[in-house]
Amino acid sequence: MKIFGKRALQPNEELTETELLVTAPATPLPVAEDKGLRERVLREIDPAAAADVPPALLRQQIERIVHEIATQDRIELSAREQQRVAEELANDMVGYGPLEAVLRDDQVTDIMVNGPTNIFIERRGKLERATIRFRDNQHIATIAQKIAAQVGRRIDEASPMVDARLPDGSRVNVIFPPLAIDSPCISIRKFSKRSLTLQDMTAIGSLTGGVARLLEIAARCRLNLLISGGTGSGKTTLMNALSRGIDHAERIITVEDAAELRLQQPHVIRLETRPVSLEGTGLVTQRDLVWNALRMRPDRIIIGEVRGAEAFDMLQAMNTGHDGSISTLHANSARDALSRVENMVMMGHVNLPTRAIRSQIVSALDLIIQVERMRDGVRRVTQITEICNLEGDVITMNDVVRFEFGGEDAQGRLSGKYVSMNAVSAFVDRLEYFGFDRAWKDALQEI
Repeated sequence: MKIFGKRALQPNEELTETELLVTAPATPLPVAEDKGLRERVLREIDPAAAADVPPALLRQQIERIVHEIATQDRIELSAREQQRVAEELANDMVGYGPLEAVLRDDQVTDIMVNGPTNIFIERRGKLERATIRFRDNQHIATIAQKIAAQVGRRIDEASPMVDARLPDGSRVNVIFPPLAIDSPCISIRKFSKRSLTLQDMTAIGSLTGGVARLLEIAARCRLNLLISGGTGSGKTTLMNALSRGIDHAERIITVEDAAELRLQQPHVIRLETRPVSLEGTGLVTQRDLVWNALRMRPDRIIIGEVRGAEAFDMLQAMNTGHDGSISTLHANSARDALSRVENMVMMGHVNLPTRAIRSQIVSALDLIIQVERMRDGVRRVTQITEICNLEGDVITMNDVVRFEFGGEDAQGRLSGKYVSMNAVSAFVDRLEYFGFDRAWKDALQEI
């Protein structure tokens, strides 16, 4: 038998039936336990060669090694068990271990690893316990460190929190002991391989055709939009859908903690923050990136999520000729969203008068779009509110559209209807300038 492993395997090289991806002949070990078998197989594999082998071929080769070791050491393993061990080892080496199975499932939108055997997933808006398992806490830590390393970040006891992303754009948060007491925890927000459009969101009940048309017009008319909602309510999905209304001739700069937006336009510059290094240097915040974006001649600035003092810079950008900017934040209602923006501005500008902040908000923002993940698992646009004026010290607002709950059917799906206020918009001059004033009125009637 020819032993393969004296040289690096070429990516497109085909292996014959007798070639194995190993470094030396198998050395008999009296091991029958699953853990022992894994360790034995790993000793036989050449990591440098394995890195260049396509995953499907690697699994075949590992399964062949498992079969030989099991036969040689008389370990009782069925063909299915041998296949399972090979699959798990291949996933650990070139993938994300047990997470591979749920990452490949397009119906899964969230993955929450709370411990080796305590894993939950969200499928079709509902949480359920997953059947996948990690071997132990160290197994979780190894996969987490692999994810962080891919985007140039680190996670360990000295730096126990990190935000990262997978190659497909999925967002990852990891927290390690001693902050996470029982086990390293991994939270993954998956994104569909195909970005949803407003029409797709209409089809799944997130909004109606009339509401979709209003949002499309708002994007095309370069209104400044703030998307508000709770965790997992669909803010980023809606932002991606809205971005399709942006003209392809515009220069767009996105600013995010972990790059996850997937805009379809050809002229997009993506900026991502950087955490502090081990030496305590190198920190780049969202605020730093917004400042830099303003010097890059943007037509629109899109901030993935406003969390702190960069809210002031967002308002400044919206007030200095960068119309059509979009951002998101966490809030339970449109009114709460304004309060949060005000509080975040004060975080960086303690001495700025409240009235001055509110004046900036009124001048900058046009619409707040509230989204919510409702108890039937459907993410819906529940409110579109325009910022009207500042009367005294109070910001006046007007609901353009509001979702009114109407009950639920036998399958537990919520029903309701959208109600439009039909008031004259504070930005009617903008609608007229872009030629969408008639279309806006027609969309309101359609609701």
